[in-house]
Amino acid sequence: MEKQGNKDQNSLKRLRLHFLTGLVVLAPIVVTAYILWKLFYAVDGLLRGLLTKWGLFELIGRQIPGIGFIILVLLIIFIGMLTRNFVGKKMIELSDTVMARIPMVNKIYTTVQQISQALLARKTVFRKAVLVEFPRRGIYAIGFITSVSKGEIQKKTEDEMYNVFLPTVPNPTTGFLLLVPKSEMTPLDMSIEEAIKLVISGGVVSPDQLIGSNGNTRSQQSEKGKDRDVDPEWINMFRDSSENIT
Repeated sequence: MEKQGNKDQNSLKRLRLHFLTGLVVLAPIVVTAYILWKLFYAVDGLLRGLLTKWGLFELIGRQIPGIGFIILVLLIIFIGMLTRNFVGKKMIELSDTVMARIPMVNKIYTTVQQISQALLARKTVFRKAVLVEFPRRGIYAIGFITSVSKGEIQKKTEDEMYNVFLPTVPNPTTGFLLLVPKSEMTPLDMSIEEAIKLVISGGVVSPDQLIGSNGNTRSQQSEKGKDRDVDPEWINMFRDSSENIT
């Protein structure tokens, strides 16, 4: 009887373990699908309401599910094409100027713009993710090199100085500007995007959990290329930065 009881108890533990494992695997998938589904219907419903108000569906004779979402995608593509020419760039500059002069609105507009540029743009203001000792020695924080220090700052310091943006958590659009000597920075092998995700998540999403372009996790990639030397990339980055000043 005692052995039978132990077997039943072990079976329950295994079932509980399997259940928790399945929950951990399914939770991100279900939540992501739910958010995308809600977002799709919110956008589609908003634009569908406008199309109904304008009488488009009366001309067609029936409702078309997803038409609002499709129109939004086409509109975004059109705006992207428009902003790549001279007239579009001037329009964007004008809208930036107008938004920057409206109190309260300018802060929201600038914040959203910075997040979009940091996460979506191919080229960002960040050149490299680095570790710096902050707020005291022995404690490290992730920072992003934005440029090489110039002018008076460089002249009055002995070491080669770099401007490092140190974002706050969980809002990475605010932070500190640190002027850090080259010798006191530790380069990171992770990409800018991976470092931003690590900061925004508060350390929950680590680079080892992120999937690379080849389908492997960062830990798998590091195992395959752990003997890879990252110093040349670091040196080239500094050389490119120095060339941009001269």
